[in-house]
Amino acid sequence: MKFRPHPPEEPEINLIPFIDVLLVILIFLMLTTTYSKFTELQVTLPTASADAARDRPKEIVVAVAADGRYAVNKQPLAGNSVEVVANALRAVAAKDSVLIISADAAAPVQAAVTAMDAARRVGLTQITFAAKTGASP
Repeated sequence: MKFRPHPPEEPEINLIPFIDVLLVILIFLMLTTTYSKFTELQVTLPTASADAARDRPKEIVVAVAADGRYAVNKQPLAGNSVEVVANALRAVAAKDSVLIISADAAAPVQAAVTAMDAARRVGLTQITFAAKTGASP
């Protein structure tokens, strides 16, 4: 018996499954892509005059100094208690007023909490804090 080595078979790449997978991916992408048609809409935007009054709620600014003194709308207060701050807020508060607490960085946290407690007693629910932008000391 004579055994001859067979020549090695050349590897063959079957492209049909590869093409099938690519077609499935293409169909999937075509079906799931949303097309926006914003360019087809002709919209005429309304115009406004720069002199028109802005509809803003009344802002109440409570300034807290580093030593714990208060000022409501630039009017210094005689005391530091919750009742004094609440009475001053009640005098200037209107419906839908926004309270802005502008506290010094060195002010005690209790001073800001006192201002928030006074706002709660008056019924002001929209409270924000003023901050200076930038990292300057």
